[in-house]
Amino acid sequence: MIRLRGIEKSYQTGPTRTYVLRRIDLDIVTGEFVTIMGPSGAGKSTLLGIIGMLDATWTGEYEFLGHPVHLLKPKQRAELNKENIGFVFQQYHLLDNLTVYENIDTPLSYRNYSRSERQSMVADTLDRFQIVGKKDLFPNQLSGGQQQLVGVARAVVAKPKLLLADEPTGNLHSAQAREIMELFRRLNAEGTTIIQVTHSEENASYSQRIVQLKDGWKVD
Repeated sequence: MIRLRGIEKSYQTGPTRTYVLRRIDLDIVTGEFVTIMGPSGAGKSTLLGIIGMLDATWTGEYEFLGHPVHLLKPKQRAELNKENIGFVFQQYHLLDNLTVYENIDTPLSYRNYSRSERQSMVADTLDRFQIVGKKDLFPNQLSGGQQQLVGVARAVVAKPKLLLADEPTGNLHSAQAREIMELFRRLNAEGTTIIQVTHSEENASYSQRIVQLKDGWKVD
């Protein structure tokens, strides 16, 4: 599914070039659950942003589902991202002025679904995540764990092939964190490829493989 070769990311400050990622080679096959770990500043979130096509200022080669991302135009990358990738963030990123139902529906509004298809997909997702009773509430009426549950529901409503999670349980207490991780395990068992960035050894134990980064380098 994913093939990275020689990925580098750097920025210039005066005469000095600072590297965030150095010569990253990484292969991820469809159906894997991979964790990216390492100390703060190792480049974990940067690498996740590149894989998710949120960052275009890097060098190297990146193939995603057979598409050469490094050769694609911005609009083509955006389409590839939109059709195949879901994101879960530490800060939830729910829209405060929209209800739970409307938040989950948001990603579908960018795709070519009919109104009835969207209603059916949102209803199925609310049911699957057992949050039907919360559908008319706003984010500020939910606990942190409930907000993250809605964040995951929104990320997977369109059935993405790849789910990217950046410190998905960073703001949750342990019981809520376990609930989210068990949810990831089920999604992965159903065929969703998952890449998570985490500092938590417990969260990492849910994955099949750990990729370690240090000072921008992949450590084998």
